[in-house]
Amino acid sequence: MDSFRIQGGRRLAGRIQIEGSKNATLPLMAAALCTDGTLTLRNVPCLSDISNMTKLLRQLGVEIDGECGTVKMRVADPNAIHAKYEIVKTMRASICVLGPMLARRRRARVSMPGGCSFGERPIDLHLRGLEALGAKIELTEGDIIATAPQGLKGTTIFLGGPFGSTVLGTANVMTAATLAKGTTIIECAACEPEIVDLANLLNSMGARIENIGSPRLVIHGVESLGSTTHTVIPDRIVAGTYAVAAAVTNGDVILEEFPIDCMLSVIDRFNEIGVHVEVIEGHDNPMHATVRVTSDRTLKPTTITTQPHPGFPTDLQAQFMTLLCLAEGNSIITEKIYPERFGHVAELSRMGAKIYRQGPTCVVSGGHPFKGAPVMASDLRASASLVLAGLAAEGVTEVSRIYHLDRGYTRMEEQLNVLGARIERVREESKVPAAETVSSSASSASSASTPETAKLEP
Repeated sequence: MDSFRIQGGRRLAGRIQIEGSKNATLPLMAAALCTDGTLTLRNVPCLSDISNMTKLLRQLGVEIDGECGTVKMRVADPNAIHAKYEIVKTMRASICVLGPMLARRRRARVSMPGGCSFGERPIDLHLRGLEALGAKIELTEGDIIATAPQGLKGTTIFLGGPFGSTVLGTANVMTAATLAKGTTIIECAACEPEIVDLANLLNSMGARIENIGSPRLVIHGVESLGSTTHTVIPDRIVAGTYAVAAAVTNGDVILEEFPIDCMLSVIDRFNEIGVHVEVIEGHDNPMHATVRVTSDRTLKPTTITTQPHPGFPTDLQAQFMTLLCLAEGNSIITEKIYPERFGHVAELSRMGAKIYRQGPTCVVSGGHPFKGAPVMASDLRASASLVLAGLAAEGVTEVSRIYHLDRGYTRMEEQLNVLGARIERVREESKVPAAETVSSSASSASSASTPETAKLEP
């Protein structure tokens, strides 16, 4: 099992490019199940989740050429309908094959999904939406069995839940409705940019989806969907993570392909804290801008509440908690999407953070410098927050279980090392002393233009 060994106190500087969005790519890939034509996706990131989705789609009869960059997909066997547990358990987003497969093949069997563990995330809204379209749903031996022998029929569906809209549920029901008879209205649809990207892809395949980006989607069913080529949007969560990396190291970083247009709530909090995101290129194309990220020497506290888009994203809550640990004063973070998503709190505390949790709210008492320590990742975004803390920490930090990171960030250590970080990926069976690691990672990063070591101040 791999871990990261991080030498803290390095000020980041340089330029990197934001990769394609993982959360957009997975349902885009699943859309290949809706057509007999060829679906070509560009800007597909190189991630373990993408590799697992590739394996799953091949299991479901899809021929796939490529696993990242440019990927071409075409259905070869429309009779394969069982998404089995051994693949589905690795990622929650595997549930997004259910709607496309049901719509096109009129039957589907999908194992209950896995993924990151941070509280209950039921899929009842997915099933309720598909049942409203006329599907019969059964649960057998841990599998969801959905059938619609006569096809799906358009209707009006309310997809709101106790914590707001459902992104994957919207993706599932919207994709299925494109091939239903008649018109479907989805009320309380997710408005996330990943849903917008999926709707744009489906329309380019011949679907008729209206009000894209709004909470009320109107889908007029069509007989079939055809071939298309589509470029995946940049990953807003990766963009936010690397912007925080610049801020916690008091760095000066240029990020290309920064989707600032869908990150206004994040930019708002950055402004409050004292982090500056300046557009230097791409003013006319804000989903693909180039920005420069700098920060004030003294960061200010703020209040953050996670919400469905366009509110502050839950997937950046952990990273901003790390940032606010360095701000002077008390900050309040309230998690309204996944109230149990605080696995990183105990690990940040091991590094010297002062965080007090009460239910879905944490009070962050900032201004205490991080100290390097061994920590363990509990989920994808918690992993990122610990790496960020390690960048700012005094001494060496070792982050274990970084397989979580590989699900959502393409070679994070290489990207950050280009900017001047000192991170080495270490395998469990080949651990070496910290001093050797620092020396090794320093030489590996020396080929890039990196700043001199700078001891960070709180």
